[in-house]
Amino acid sequence: MLKDITLGQFFPGNSLLHKTDARFKILILIAFLVAVIAAKSAWSFLAVVVVTAAFVALSRIPVKIVLKNLKPLIFILVFTGILNIFFYKGETLLLHWSFIKIYKEGLIYAGFMMLRLVCLVCGSFVILTYTTSPLDMTDAIEKLLSPLKALHVPVHEFAMMMTIALRFIPTLVEETDKIMCAQKARGADMESGSLLKRAKALVPILIPLFVSAFRRADELAEAMECRCYHGGEGRTRMKQMKSRFSDWAFLLLMMVFAVGVFFINGYGVRV
Repeated sequence: MLKDITLGQFFPGNSLLHKTDARFKILILIAFLVAVIAAKSAWSFLAVVVVTAAFVALSRIPVKIVLKNLKPLIFILVFTGILNIFFYKGETLLLHWSFIKIYKEGLIYAGFMMLRLVCLVCGSFVILTYTTSPLDMTDAIEKLLSPLKALHVPVHEFAMMMTIALRFIPTLVEETDKIMCAQKARGADMESGSLLKRAKALVPILIPLFVSAFRRADELAEAMECRCYHGGEGRTRMKQMKSRFSDWAFLLLMMVFAVGVFFINGYGVRV
């Protein structure tokens, strides 16, 4: 299961999304999230699914890798669906047993909610994390938040902190997997027994993981100090971010799509 977590990984490529300016990708992602959250009808959800599939195709990242990231979220998807099925009230009653009531509208709403989560996860990773290097992401966040420097907000440090945290997720996942394999080789049982017993079995994993995380953080801090890193003051960039016509066109297209979702909501089955 841990190997299926691809959050924070960057897959180098030469696709249209890889070539798009990181600043515009963040704005495109915001427009996409607005569209996904605003979808309330069958037609608008269909449009969101089509756009999500288009992003996956444009990224040229194998569908297997994108779907692989959904495996750790299966429990959340199922749990969300069950909650909406049993607690959403509608007009068409399908099943009534004791205090349990299942409505047709509840089934439809649960399906759309699960679909919304899938589109949010797949779209977000494909648009930004999978196709944007950590360095480009740091520069993009710093550029977009640069107006806050007038309010003495440490924009560069904030952007660097976010990028490092995101970048270290795959490293910590890999470290966790190694520790679990080492503990299992020593006879540790983490998959059987009561819930309390399995929770106690995680202690030999969490302690080495915290020690490893602090050690890596200390090594990173020393490496940055050895390279005379002192924040964003006086820092120059080897690659200057330049926007292109395709970036503006891409962003405009996504903004039009986000606005169009609100109009599409007036048609089809409301959920």
